Amino acid sequence: MSRVTRMNHIGVPVSDLARSVRWYEDVLGIAPNGVTISASNPAIGAVVEVENASMRASFALAGDNVLLELIQYDSPQPKPFTGRNSDVGVMHLCFEVDDLEAAHRDLVERGVHVNADPVVLQDGDGVEAGALAGTKILYLRDPDGIQLELFELPS
Repeated sequence: MSRVTRMNHIGVPVSDLARSVRWYEDVLGIAPNGVTISASNPAIGAVVEVENASMRASFALAGDNVLLELIQYDSPQPKPFTGRNSDVGVMHLCFEVDDLEAAHRDLVERGVHVNADPVVLQDGDGVEAGALAGTKILYLRDPDGIQLELFELPS
C-alpha cells in the first residue's frame, strides 16, 4: 500500500487570481514564491474532472511549511463560493499567528470580513477544549468569501 509522506500544497480556487495573490500577501503576509502554472489541456481537465478546463495558478509559502496554490479557472466559468462551515466538503485554511488580538485589530482596520470577535477555547458553556484549552481562534473570509481561521496557541 502506498502512503502519504508529507503535505505538499493546498489548492484554493479563486475568482480573480491577481486580486487574491495581492490580498493574501497584503493581509496575511503570504507572499507568492514565483512559481506559476497555466494549463488549457484535455489531460489536465481529465485529472481535475473539469471539462474544457483552462486555468492559471500561483503558489505562495504560508509560514515555512505549507504551499498555498491560488487557482483561477478561466473556463468553465466558476460559480461563486456559497458553502457554510457545516457543509460536507467545505474546508477552511487555518494559519497560526503569534498575536491574535493584534491580527484581529489589523483585519478590522483593513475592512476584512471577520465572522465574530476572537474566542478563547476553554472548558464550560458547551465547550470541551481538551488539549486545545487556552487556544485563541478567529474566523474571517477572503475576497471570495472563503473561510479562513487564525489560531494562536497558548504561551
